[in-house]
Amino acid sequence: MLSAFANSLKIPELRQRIFFTFALIFLCRILTAVPAPGVSAAALRELMDSISQSASGAVNMANLFSGGALSRFAIGALGIMPYISASIIIQLMTAVVPSLERLSREGESGRAKINQYTRYLTLILCAVQGFSIASLALNAQQSFNLSIPVVTIDPWAFRLLATVALTASTMLMMWLGEQITERGIGNGVSLIITVNILGSLPDAVRAASRMFFPGGNVVPTHSLFHLVTLIVLFFLVVAATVAITQATRRIPVQYARRVVGRKTYGGQSTYMPLKVNYAGVMPIIFAQAILMFPPPVLNYIGNRWDLDNVRMAAGWFQFGSTPFMWMYSLMILFFSYFWVATQFNPVQIADDLKRNGGYIPGIRPGTPTANFLDNVMTRITLAGALSLTLIAVIPTLLGEHFNINFIITSFFGGTSLLIIVGVMLDTMRQIESHLLNRHYDGFLNKGKLRGRK
Repeated sequence: MLSAFANSLKIPELRQRIFFTFALIFLCRILTAVPAPGVSAAALRELMDSISQSASGAVNMANLFSGGALSRFAIGALGIMPYISASIIIQLMTAVVPSLERLSREGESGRAKINQYTRYLTLILCAVQGFSIASLALNAQQSFNLSIPVVTIDPWAFRLLATVALTASTMLMMWLGEQITERGIGNGVSLIITVNILGSLPDAVRAASRMFFPGGNVVPTHSLFHLVTLIVLFFLVVAATVAITQATRRIPVQYARRVVGRKTYGGQSTYMPLKVNYAGVMPIIFAQAILMFPPPVLNYIGNRWDLDNVRMAAGWFQFGSTPFMWMYSLMILFFSYFWVATQFNPVQIADDLKRNGGYIPGIRPGTPTANFLDNVMTRITLAGALSLTLIAVIPTLLGEHFNINFIITSFFGGTSLLIIVGVMLDTMRQIESHLLNRHYDGFLNKGKLRGRK
């Protein structure tokens, strides 16, 4: 594997792509460090301490995806997530809106039009979220009991400046991500999110060291047995995440031999890989996004009309509570099947196979093939959804039952680990394809990543 990394720098084109990617990622990291205009540096330091102690799971997750920019109120506080949200919304609408579905079938021109719609929606989401974050910053002194106000200029001028700065930063990140995808290596947007998550790794290491080796006369909060257990658990979870990300069910496909003039086409055997975790990280993102809204709404209603039952219901959605964990798990299972139902089209696949002279041995072409693919996908989705649910709840269980800081548990499963593993594997595949084209060995098994042939 080390030789593969060394060989990747020997190919001029690949070396240029790698350095180009690192340069643009460095620019994205700068955006997460530059503070927004009109904020007090002293108040921000106090705010960071308060957020780390009292923030909810949703706030911590948003701060993690922004690379810590949210807690610093940097111009990159929104990160690239508005673009991700817009992409998901447009992708879901493509499956249900006929005009968008027709655009998606028009080839490159249709995809370009859909990408343009995604950018417009990203701009709207950035403006709304930027204005919301600016308004929250104005009320941060009361919300977090700060000694000095965060904002040092006129409130409406701050709202305008902060909204423009946050929106422009996210749009710039989106453009940089597209440039990485086109001229660099890997998927640019995914790499930006991954680097933002990994930016919290030094803080996680420091927090873990304070847990087990606080120094001085301070008694450690956890024993060395817990440390060994965490290390073993980390490697097991990473291995399981890689396995579930790479796992596929291979459906054999045979193409009929066709004679056109003097040439013979088809006749070969291949396979159709169906991913066990077809939905990827989407079910976790959907579940977290939906469970984020009921608590503030129920608390407002309960406090507004003094309804104890409504306030008690709001406690059911408290991050880490038993009802929350059950709802979280069931929603991940549901959205795993929902994503497959909206994105996997067995009828279209069966028609494409039939049109190209392909068939699954033992299964008649057409409707029987579509039913077979649907049944297979339903069964393997159950295994993938259960595995995804287990990986998703591990950080919450560690945080709530073993009193471990969120910044540490975020690397033991959940959205962050799934994103890191998926993006790294995809980037390694792209680098490996360049190596194999230049007759170099790849990373694993003489240039073949596990799960490929």
